[in-house]
Amino acid sequence: MKLSAKKAVFYLTSVLFLYSLASCREKQTDPKVAIEKNYSLYILGKDAKEYILECNTLDSGIAYPEKAGVLLNGQEFDRDLIVSHGYYYKLNRKRAAFVKYKTAGPEMEEVASAALENFSIDNYYWLNQDTVLLIGPNTTDFSQVKYVIVKTDDMKVLTVGGLAIPAPSGKYTSVSTGFVELKNKQLFIGYTYHQRLTSYDYTTSDTTYLALFNYPQMTKVRIDKDIRSTYPGGTNMVQPYSFNDEKGNYYFMSCPGIALGNRADRPTGIFRINAGEDALDKDYFFNISGSVINNHAYGIWYLGGNQAIIRTERKDLFKGLSDHYSTAHFEFYLLDLPSGKVLKKLELPLDKGTRRACIIVKGDIAYIAVNSTKEGNYIWLYDIKTGLLKKGLQLTGDTDFILRIDALK
Repeated sequence: MKLSAKKAVFYLTSVLFLYSLASCREKQTDPKVAIEKNYSLYILGKDAKEYILECNTLDSGIAYPEKAGVLLNGQEFDRDLIVSHGYYYKLNRKRAAFVKYKTAGPEMEEVASAALENFSIDNYYWLNQDTVLLIGPNTTDFSQVKYVIVKTDDMKVLTVGGLAIPAPSGKYTSVSTGFVELKNKQLFIGYTYHQRLTSYDYTTSDTTYLALFNYPQMTKVRIDKDIRSTYPGGTNMVQPYSFNDEKGNYYFMSCPGIALGNRADRPTGIFRINAGEDALDKDYFFNISGSVINNHAYGIWYLGGNQAIIRTERKDLFKGLSDHYSTAHFEFYLLDLPSGKVLKKLELPLDKGTRRACIIVKGDIAYIAVNSTKEGNYIWLYDIKTGLLKKGLQLTGDTDFILRIDALK
């Protein structure tokens, strides 16, 4: 039977539309016909429900987490995850275990676990595809920085040890690490100290510390200090704060704003360790707060070609920490890193959610998850070459926030 040209176009359009709707449906539970997805989304739903939703594409379509996702309520899960090659890694604090999961139909299935006592994960670094280095403080008093190396294919702990980072002293009561990076058999760790004022309030020292260790011996080489900003990085299980460019220069952002360091008097800035060097570039400091942005920022994503996107707050739109998460007040800016110039503000709706892993860069496209009060929850596509923006996948139904997006492959 022949189709008219008009009917043929209608038929093709209908097929493509149905495919986009199916792109975020559940994994096939029959292992013989298992379908691997390309992306994972962590969704905070209404009434505090939480979901993990796996998708084939972020470019288009509509997804309902309550229909196609894994409901996480009742499981020891939250957004501080490590997502890699189709698996999810999470520190279960009640069990004192580092647990490996995968999605299995409508639920998360535990694959294996490794006992981790008296340890909290601040940051991770993949030594290779199946070996991860975890860095964080002890949980007795958060005064000592520890490291753990885990072989993730069978979840075996290879090494546990302490790092020679001085314990907090004077008015400071805890230490937190903000990034970890391995270069030329040397381990760089950024950290700072905090003072707990009340159960819900704290402040941070005015100094960024950079510790250098030999690897794999974990012997300390030296500790450098820099007072141009404080709180280097943050918990990269929640949001990224650092990267290497094509030449091997390492950039990291400081986060002294109220949502992390609570030292809003200090500027948010970007530091650099030049390729082949083992110390901060004293001639480089991209002062975000001192630029036309005139605000604090949380999270940075490298696009390639010396450009990056940061997520900045609008301090005129929120009252304080009480509504910092729920009020749409975040904007996205494009930066030129070598020159220290702000290139433009991306024409996206105001975003909400204090800290999120909300950008994936694939080729010439940056996928940006935006939680808009007015327009809803979308993955936006930013064409890096042309600068054009358009809406992609829509998250609807029970979706309240898109907390993180991750590539599964």
